[in-house]
Amino acid sequence: MPGNPRPAEPEEAPSAQAVRELVTRWLAPVDTSWMPVLDSVHSELEQAAVHVLRVRARGARTFPADEQVLRALEVPLPLVRVLIVGQDPYPTAGNAVGLAFSVAPSMGSLPASLRNIFRELVDDLGVASPTTGDLTAWTEQGVLLLNRVLAVTEGEPGSLRGTGWEGVTLAVVRALNAARGESAAPALPLVAILWGADAGTLEPELDRATRILSAHPSPLSARRGFFGSRPFSRANEVLVAAGATPIDWNLSQNGHRADTERL
Repeated sequence: MPGNPRPAEPEEAPSAQAVRELVTRWLAPVDTSWMPVLDSVHSELEQAAVHVLRVRARGARTFPADEQVLRALEVPLPLVRVLIVGQDPYPTAGNAVGLAFSVAPSMGSLPASLRNIFRELVDDLGVASPTTGDLTAWTEQGVLLLNRVLAVTEGEPGSLRGTGWEGVTLAVVRALNAARGESAAPALPLVAILWGADAGTLEPELDRATRILSAHPSPLSARRGFFGSRPFSRANEVLVAAGATPIDWNLSQNGHRADTERL
């Protein structure tokens, strides 16, 4: 009879130094206004780093690149006017850039969710079809493009959920909400655009924000409440009513023309 199979070798834990170095790379683009928030969830960041390093030790890749993982937090905390929450980064090489739903300006064929976002943008505001899938122009106006989970294994959507990221992004959302109750903070309103069930779980944490909820723009759900939800015009209506400058959502003036063919 064949012998019993050998038990699997236990997975070796990454060194403390490797974890620290990875977290340091993640923190590089973060605006200083966010550092106290991230200091409060340093253990969750280290937990997430352990899981990312274990994935890489098995020979798999993770996205986005280390220097882009916390890129959304380049927007200073006091200047955030609109929060858009996604799920996790695109799991396809070349797509994830650290901003929820955004891709690099050189990408000509866009992910399906982003194509649906652009379809709603055109229908909502009557602007021309965007010429780029790069959403950096929105962030420069105070739009925080935050995924609920900030890293993913190549080809495996949702693969790094439950590894610490949710605690990190929850702290970010709570800090945004709390800032609206601080007398020393700028009198900027906050609009939270929450697409899909994952983002919707954050609604109770945003009681000082105007919340705009809908289905996720994924092809699996966009026709069940995303199309026709008018998130862009509704967000601007809130900003204008509060005396704030509206967001210029128009992306049709810069970059490479993107393939926004309707699904």
